[in-house]
Amino acid sequence: MVTSIEEDEEDVPEQNEKRFEDLKVQMEQQQLKSPLSMSMFSEDWNTSQFWYSDETAITLAEQLLDGAAAKTSIAIVSAPSVFVQLKNLLASKLEIPKLTLLEFDQRFSVFAEFVRYDFLSPIKLPEEMKGAYDRVLCDPPFLSTDCQTKAALTVRWLSKPRAPDFQTPGPRWIACTGERMEALIHKLYPGIKTTTFQPRHAQNRLSNDFRCYANFDSPIWTITE
Repeated sequence: MVTSIEEDEEDVPEQNEKRFEDLKVQMEQQQLKSPLSMSMFSEDWNTSQFWYSDETAITLAEQLLDGAAAKTSIAIVSAPSVFVQLKNLLASKLEIPKLTLLEFDQRFSVFAEFVRYDFLSPIKLPEEMKGAYDRVLCDPPFLSTDCQTKAALTVRWLSKPRAPDFQTPGPRWIACTGERMEALIHKLYPGIKTTTFQPRHAQNRLSNDFRCYANFDSPIWTITE
């Protein structure tokens, strides 16, 4: 049977809705088994999706959780594999920090913590998120000055302001991106430094050297400059 283009196009939203519902069911089934896995979300290279290896994602999640309490708020910007490992690490905990995943890919809306995010509109977000986060990790999707600058604006907008007395530690930042972005990252995030920790990706498909930048010390890295 031959259908018209118009009929095919009308079917697209219905097909997408069915895929979403199927994914939601799979996620609910997997959550019962734990741990969660990124295997249910295929990488889309056209949108620069490259998931971290489990080891890297767990390591980064652990740095965000170190010393965290129920009142701690953590935002993950464009790094869903770290978010998934945060969920896994917190699965058996009684005190759970507030988590938010800022992500463009609508598939991740299966998580209640999902907030739609597009770096092209870096602060087009719910107003209550402004200045609300103690810890923010960001992995900008593209190695361009425009993308990096807008993603950094998002991070700063999300972060709680530093206490006037400077005695209370300010917000923790982790930025993971290409090595060639180093000078720009240092300008965009006041106080951030290059660390010795090197993020790894699951498929090893990236040709660019990746680096981790942070504004706090950790036992798993040293500051290189």
